[in-house]
Amino acid sequence: MKVTADTNVLVRAAVGLDDPAQAAASRKALAAAALIAVPLPILCEFVWVLQRGYRYDAGVIGSAIRRLMVTANVVLDHAATEAGLAMLEAGGDFADGVSAFTGRQLGGEVFLSFDRRAVRLLRDYGAAAATP
Repeated sequence: MKVTADTNVLVRAAVGLDDPAQAAASRKALAAAALIAVPLPILCEFVWVLQRGYRYDAGVIGSAIRRLMVTANVVLDHAATEAGLAMLEAGGDFADGVSAFTGRQLGGEVFLSFDRRAVRLLRDYGAAAATP
């Protein structure tokens, strides 16, 4: 079966602490899948839940995502995910990195945000970013 894994399934499989039965069911279903599609919004939610809900640091989250990226049956947008990881590992927001990257793919030239830290980090990586 080819599946799209929702955030809660990925979190249960990765964390396994708060509901052992759901963690086991998630791991079993993912292991049996011929393909696991991980859309960018789900990956952004995954990072948010691990940061805010479980208080995981960027290094632990980055390692979890990199394990997903090299798993043979996982399909995700590698370039956008790498952009998100670069922001996360620089102390910024994963979703901002993904958004700036995918915005450029869609024709956007400058990432606009009131988040000054995001703008600074994106500029540090050579992306065009500004506050309105």
